[in-house]
Amino acid sequence: MPTRLAAPVHLMIVSQQRRRHVTEVTGCLVLLLVAACAPKQFTTATLYDTPHAFVRLEADPATGQGAVHSHPVSVTPEQFAAVLNGVTIDEPLTRMPIYDDTSIPRHHKAFDENTIAFLAPLLSLGLAQATPEEVITFYLSKNRSGGSREVTSGGLFVQGDELHFVLANYRSPTNYMSDFGAAETTDDRLTPMRSLAPQRGRLGFEPSSVVRVRTSNVLSRMFQAQEWELIIAFKQLTPYPLNSPPSSSLPPDKSTPPPQ
Repeated sequence: MPTRLAAPVHLMIVSQQRRRHVTEVTGCLVLLLVAACAPKQFTTATLYDTPHAFVRLEADPATGQGAVHSHPVSVTPEQFAAVLNGVTIDEPLTRMPIYDDTSIPRHHKAFDENTIAFLAPLLSLGLAQATPEEVITFYLSKNRSGGSREVTSGGLFVQGDELHFVLANYRSPTNYMSDFGAAETTDDRLTPMRSLAPQRGRLGFEPSSVVRVRTSNVLSRMFQAQEWELIIAFKQLTPYPLNSPPSSSLPPDKSTPPPQ
């Protein structure tokens, strides 16, 4: 009986691998198209910068179409910590050990305590300094074997009483394009709000009662076309206490695990 079952099991695994490959090749082509059409970003101010992490203010190309953001705005580090603590990730239902880290729970928080303590004060400062035409961007990376890196990056802005939080990359490999024979054409540090690879799984937030439905035209923010975005009524959140002073919190480097 085990011998008779071996062939179907093998075919099922091969079929899953082929479907995944087709999906990723399609995603690669979409990313190349979006990258070619996306408006360019440029930095207007740097709040923190190391080889493995930064927080910056950048000009938002979408504001040239008439819409501007509600900046500057006062959001305390504790309010920002509540936002970051609420962001969750649901890993794909189907995970294969050869590709995915199956040790990570399927449902988990996107950011750990150290990452929250590092980012919250800087993002709060960014919104206090931003103009209506700017967004705040962040970038965290970790070295991987083979000379590649794993990137978590994105950006945010406030519109009225709603905070738009874009997670463009979550543990995205920097060598994704080269794995499919496409040359790397941009420095991932220059485009923190552009996806390096198709996002797998689902972005969520807890409590879900503060999440708002997106109403803007998808094409109005082309450089976010492939990113995850949450719209959060942040003023309804209970501030989240930061357990350590901002100065004692350091971003992830090559020796620390990625944000989870």
